[in-house]
Amino acid sequence: MNAFKAASRVVTIAVLMAVAAPVQAVEDYPNRPIRIITPYAAGGSTSVLARLVGQKLTEDWGQQVLVESRGGGDTIIGTDAAAKSQADGYTLLLNGTTLVMNASLYPKLPYDTFKDLAPIATVTINEHCLVVHPSVPANNLQELIALAKSKPGRLNYASTGTSTHLSSELFNILAGTKIQHIPYKGGGQSITDVIGGQVDMTFAVSSNIISHVKNGRLKGIAVSGKKRLSALPQMPTFAEAGMPDFDISSWYGLLAPAGTAKEIIDKVSAEIARMLALPDFKDKLEAQGFAPFLSSTEQFAALMKANYAKYAAVIKTANIKVND
Repeated sequence: MNAFKAASRVVTIAVLMAVAAPVQAVEDYPNRPIRIITPYAAGGSTSVLARLVGQKLTEDWGQQVLVESRGGGDTIIGTDAAAKSQADGYTLLLNGTTLVMNASLYPKLPYDTFKDLAPIATVTINEHCLVVHPSVPANNLQELIALAKSKPGRLNYASTGTSTHLSSELFNILAGTKIQHIPYKGGGQSITDVIGGQVDMTFAVSSNIISHVKNGRLKGIAVSGKKRLSALPQMPTFAEAGMPDFDISSWYGLLAPAGTAKEIIDKVSAEIARMLALPDFKDKLEAQGFAPFLSSTEQFAALMKANYAKYAAVIKTANIKVND
């Protein structure tokens, strides 16, 4: 074999190995621990959801799934860390509707929501509930609207980020009220202050307020979505209470850094679909106040774009601005 043929053979083998290595990595996926980043503070409902998903993936795949809570910056810090991670399927992001709300709200993000992240599948949806302190003299939505109109600027609401802020501002737009915004850094403290009477009301995902409404520490006014919560059947939907255009909910889904192999994304998406079909897993989700909500990769991408347009309109109408 002459030198030219020998060199050609070495090059050919190198090329074949370079092609085969990624294919083998996809076929073997996962062959080491996986990290799920949640861009929320530890201990909240999203951490609970991530651990439920992670535990099930660990059981099914035999590889440990670690949950890393990286809160701060209205979910921007953790999302940025995930978007800039290696696109090998071993770092995933569990984020919610705030992801696309922030794309409209913040003029300068350190990542591109639609170019730097690849949707995998949605997992759950959580409706937004309007709750007030028991001392607020309103027992239903119409009474609350009348009270707010009679005292413009006197009532206030707590918000803990983009999602609850937009819920409250959409309510002001639809109801024609001027309820004042009080921002909080975390959901736990905001709900504690509503329970304590320091703040009049808040919008919160259902999983965070069910127990407080049941024991009378909060008064439930209405819930978004098309049907009442099974855990709080006495609380009407906004449509039933006379505000059919109030339609805000928080979905949560898994995403990967852009460039992650389609075969890996499809494998994770199929596994999410399989686990959401299991009665015992659905029961665990519902026990925490989450409703199973499955979207394929393509459906998830379409949902993100539709929600981006929807909330951009709310932000513009309410003239919501942040310091960039």
